[in-house]
Amino acid sequence: MTVLITGGMGFIGLHTARAFVDAGEDVVITWFQTWREPDFIKDEYGKRVITEKADVSNGDVIRDLAKKHKVDGIVHLAVPGLGALDAAGDYRVNMDGLISALEAAREADVKRICLASSIATYHSLGEGPYKETDRVPVESSNPTEAYKKAWEILALHYAGRTGVEVVNMRIGGIWGPLYHSGMNLPSRITHAAVNGVDPEYMRGNVPFAEDFADICYVKDTAEGIRTVQMAGELEHKIYNIGQGVPTVNGQLEAAVKKAIPEAKVSFQAGKSPAYKANGYMDTNRLAGLGFKPKYTIDTAFAEYAAWLQAGNEK
Repeated sequence: MTVLITGGMGFIGLHTARAFVDAGEDVVITWFQTWREPDFIKDEYGKRVITEKADVSNGDVIRDLAKKHKVDGIVHLAVPGLGALDAAGDYRVNMDGLISALEAAREADVKRICLASSIATYHSLGEGPYKETDRVPVESSNPTEAYKKAWEILALHYAGRTGVEVVNMRIGGIWGPLYHSGMNLPSRITHAAVNGVDPEYMRGNVPFAEDFADICYVKDTAEGIRTVQMAGELEHKIYNIGQGVPTVNGQLEAAVKKAIPEAKVSFQAGKSPAYKANGYMDTNRLAGLGFKPKYTIDTAFAEYAAWLQAGNEK
């Protein structure tokens, strides 16, 4: 099998490429503005991993690559950076990229195309756990929530009209090596601990110890994506991809101090006003495909800290 991964030079993309290679598959990854050569995969460039520079929102680019490399599947991860474009530009890149990927799947007659949706589709819901069958409101509070909902509706409509197998992957919070923005809490406190400084929290607010997030170490996320793409006949068209359990902030504090005892991390007691009971994704559908996360909070922190201590910037 050869899989085309759009946005394959990204944080998720490179780890996903590694997961496919480890499973014995070949991959083609696209890049446009950012080139990376991390140690865990650079030796495969030009061998099991073919790199192609491509603006995937530009018409027939994905289709041409899919045909050129005779790919069997597509994993569409490429999206514009959050806040990188104005409203019109954001719309064009998101939607042009979507139709380009779908048309590539149809014209190249691939087995399956998996689209990167997001836990953000559940953002406007109350308490969880969130299931793929939950009805989400049309109203959206951020671009990711809006575009991922739109992608899912339009892609499944396209699939019904063309016969292309489209699967939407609702991906949870992710952290680990190569996370370029470092926005989420585990990334922030790992970087701070490694550098021996106080963490910089979002809007300067110290987190509450009993709050939690649906986060998954990037290598487990990549394996979840590979699992869905390579599965046999699928019963569903939407799969949550994540840890399947809430990760409490107090657990993060304990784990980072276990990896780096001198870490300057200390959270507030209790829960924040924004606390949502069971606000995480149910991953039973993914587990039914044989997926089980390999990393615990402790092992993930230890590995990520070692990565940063080895001199890697992100």
